Amino acid sequence: MQLFGYANPENPTEKIVSAELAEVTLCATPAELRRMADFLSFCSSEMERMGTEYGHVHLADRMKEFKGSPHLTVFRSS
Repeated sequence: MQLFGYANPENPTEKIVSAELAEVTLCATPAELRRMADFLSFCSSEMERMGTEYGHVHLADRMKEFKGSPHLTVFRSS
């Protein structure tokens, strides 16, 4: 597993560059964590079902309550 992320730019015109992360900290409620667990379970099932055709899935696209949250995207590991 690898983790990647983006920092919130101080300047909105600044180019945003993805970086590999050593750690991720989630500040969430128990309910949000349960919903994210459901999302991750869905993603794992989709990966198994779709095989190499699986691209990626966005949390906010699957669960509208996360629309205003930081983006969480699940890609298949190569």
